[in-house]
Amino acid sequence: MEIRMKLDEEFGADRVIHIETDDEENEAETAHGEDEDNDDTESEDHGVHRRNPSDNDNFLDSVYPHWPQSYRQSMDMYTTVASPSVSILRGSSYLTLAYRRPQSPLLQSPLNKPLLADTSCLNDEEVPTSTLPAKISPTTSVSHVSVPELPPQQECSYTQALINSINVLCGIGILATPFAVKEGGWLSLFLFLLYGIITCYTGILLKRCLESSPGLQTYPDIGQAAFGMGGRVLVAIILYLELYSSCIEFLIMMGDNLAALFPSIHMEFAGFYLNSYQTSAIISTLVILPTVMLRNLSLLSYISAGGVVAFILVIICLLWVAVTNDFVFNPSGTVLNFAKLPVTIGIYSFCFGGHSVFPSIYSSMKEPSRFPSLIMLSFLLAFVSFGGIAIFGFLMFGEATKSQFTLNLPEAHLASKVAKWTVFITPLTKYALTITPVALSIEEFLPSNQHRSHAVSILIRTILVISTLIISLLIPYFGSVTALIGSGLVMLVSLILPCACYIRIKRDRITKFEIAACTCIILLGLVSSIVGTYSALQSMHV
Repeated sequence: MEIRMKLDEEFGADRVIHIETDDEENEAETAHGEDEDNDDTESEDHGVHRRNPSDNDNFLDSVYPHWPQSYRQSMDMYTTVASPSVSILRGSSYLTLAYRRPQSPLLQSPLNKPLLADTSCLNDEEVPTSTLPAKISPTTSVSHVSVPELPPQQECSYTQALINSINVLCGIGILATPFAVKEGGWLSLFLFLLYGIITCYTGILLKRCLESSPGLQTYPDIGQAAFGMGGRVLVAIILYLELYSSCIEFLIMMGDNLAALFPSIHMEFAGFYLNSYQTSAIISTLVILPTVMLRNLSLLSYISAGGVVAFILVIICLLWVAVTNDFVFNPSGTVLNFAKLPVTIGIYSFCFGGHSVFPSIYSSMKEPSRFPSLIMLSFLLAFVSFGGIAIFGFLMFGEATKSQFTLNLPEAHLASKVAKWTVFITPLTKYALTITPVALSIEEFLPSNQHRSHAVSILIRTILVISTLIISLLIPYFGSVTALIGSGLVMLVSLILPCACYIRIKRDRITKFEIAACTCIILLGLVSSIVGTYSALQSMHV
């Protein structure tokens, strides 16, 4: 069956993609008398070279766009700083996102054909509209996906890509690093270095996987290239779970720090007493909820890029408190605590979990060949800053170190208030950007008429936000949840899957040493994931 794609001009600027069989296309042309320049399309179709079933089946369905269709566009939010523009999510279901990516040649065989459909035929002077792929089904020829307007995608310079990479890596994990040293002991820092080196290497492996075909641009694309549609779906589910769990972590973090700022706050509702943390978590959710209703997320993306500034500000606040309060550094703690080491490893791996976004950063670079140096520099900066705060924070607070070092800062100190408010405000921009891909993936399963419903989009996002609130109230343990995410999800995304996909895609072109190295990393990741997940669950008494 030959597949043809055409842009529907009926809605003007709001274009959608139609994917039709030849029979359906002929019927449509008969009914409407359309002329879609079939000569060009047919010349491309007739030039198709088909693989034998015995050949590598990584791209068996590469010409078909599959779930998740919206992953690339939603991940672009993390790799772009756009001009601020806000509008509330409305009923229109057509994506009006404009972005610019390196384009492939118009005529190409399936071996070089992009995994996801692209509008390569547009001129450089034109601003192409989004080519969000529609789901193909035996009974329907058109599918519409309702997504918010995302920032325009532009090619990033090396400096911009570096800032984006640092912004991804230098996140909330830094708050728990002193706690990780307390739990695992001083020698656990060597494991921190080891996992930093390994995750840096696996980040480069993702780049090599992307280079295997010009059509690969996202992590799910790599999963499909390696293991077919099953791999694509599995990778996507893991990535969405990681994003969803990060939103839970945001609420726990916001609730803890708001409760530290207002320790006497509480609430009684319908006979239930809510303590300061529970009340703060509910207030945080109410503050966050309007942000997830935004249709245009450009402003949030623009502000979220300031995460590096917030990261630096929190570090300065810790150093400020240490200098002005004349802290006496008394080295304490154990050399190595094997019983709690798995929890420590989970926290360490959480700190280096940026692999879900790295493919998008690579795809957005003007000079993608410089990606390895960008990754190494990003990880070096992350290791130095995370490791330094881990040592410095534990030396300051010793065995009293809490799961977030901001909770150890003196309440009356100005720097303490600045740090806690910074930690509270930063997730206000990141939460919506993080939960939106999850919401879009759910909307893709809805019938096309439901995609146009403003109420349905609002309902899905509201349910997701409320569910993260409920979990954060049931499991209010920042350190344990960080370790659980790191062990259960980040290990898969950052260690196991990159190596497994690389071996599968490049199996005929890699050395035995690379195979052995990747196999060892996979085994290390599996053991760490199983043991760490069990220990994290035990630490929160689940």
